[in-house]
Amino acid sequence: MRLLTAGDYRQVFDHAAFKVHGKGLMALACPNGLGHPRLGLVFSKRNVRRAVDRNRLKRLARESVRLQQHRLPAVDIVLLARRGAHELDNATLHRQLHGMWRRLERDVHKSMAS
Repeated sequence: MRLLTAGDYRQVFDHAAFKVHGKGLMALACPNGLGHPRLGLVFSKRNVRRAVDRNRLKRLARESVRLQQHRLPAVDIVLLARRGAHELDNATLHRQLHGMWRRLERDVHKSMAS
């Protein structure tokens, strides 16, 4: 369920078919043909200074995908943190991620229909 290699990340960055924004977060996604979603996280020290904040964001993002994996389409997702992402509390971050996954699901289904 995770993007592991630099090639996996490069594939998403080079061929991102879908882009979803949330407050402090952005997700890039491209179809993977595996039948399940995979997640990669890019939370740079430049945007989220403290390691404890980066780890909290990663933990919440992974949990969000785990809970929504049955609804998510078969795409590779790279989740990027922007400045200010660490200022969101857990409940707000959870709502942001849930909304982003819904928009991603809608966009993927819309593109497959057309």
